[in-house]
Amino acid sequence: MIRATHRRDTAVMTSLRPVTLITGASAGIGVELARVFAAHGHELVLVARRQERLNILAAEIASGSVAQGGRPPLVLALDLARGDAAATIADALAQAGLAPQYIVNNAGFGLVGHAATLSRGEQAEMIEVNIRTLTDLSLAFVDSLERHRGGILNVASIAAFVPGPGMAVYYASKAYVLSFSEALSAELKPRGIRVTVLCPGPVATEFAQRAGVRAGVGPGLLSVPARQVAEDGYRALMAGKRRAIPGLLPKLVVAAMALIPNALLLAAVDYRQSRRRARQQDAGSAGSGSPASDS
Repeated sequence: MIRATHRRDTAVMTSLRPVTLITGASAGIGVELARVFAAHGHELVLVARRQERLNILAAEIASGSVAQGGRPPLVLALDLARGDAAATIADALAQAGLAPQYIVNNAGFGLVGHAATLSRGEQAEMIEVNIRTLTDLSLAFVDSLERHRGGILNVASIAAFVPGPGMAVYYASKAYVLSFSEALSAELKPRGIRVTVLCPGPVATEFAQRAGVRAGVGPGLLSVPARQVAEDGYRALMAGKRRAIPGLLPKLVVAAMALIPNALLLAAVDYRQSRRRARQQDAGSAGSGSPASDS
């Protein structure tokens, strides 16, 4: 009886269609990751808070996928700061007859300002999305990833390589993503599961607006288009690389940071963030008669 039940459960699991789950798929890098995975024939599950944007992206992808014999993406409108986000996603996938082959943890946000002055509630939400939900989703479907010989793509940042006064919790959250992903890569490799951490530099997305940044998220010379970031992340994951840093200059910056003492890095980041806050205050004073652009 036990053997028969085990065979039946195994048959049910193997009958589930393999999909790629992408969080934060309503804007920026997430949109481009969805397009890149779809272009390579992956069936998608798109997760984010904004239902309308997900529907628009799903319709765009479906118009090409269905024509090629594929299936339209499944859309899940969900706040990933919820404690039960991973369980809710697992239930939705099971009901749809789907099982993850690839997990893409792209959802995340940052806040600019000194940690002691920012909202503790918002910073706790940042930790929920950037760390806890990413961890839950990375671990919740390991058996499925092994069964389908798939993998995990976790999106960090070059901020992961340096302490970040002025965005302390955000930088720390990305340092966690980097460390966790590289360790998980070593743990899951014997099971045939690839784990890649994607560490882009500044990217022109809605991230800056959400973070409260008017003047951009970083030096323009380090900026890499969202499409290139997505393509580099996809290639690295499929090649089984542990880490991907899109763009030559960001690679050089990360290499240089490894040679610079932390005290100097702290001072450099603090100086840049101070300059950024000063520019934002000047911009706010100049436009004091109109609504704030990042409200």
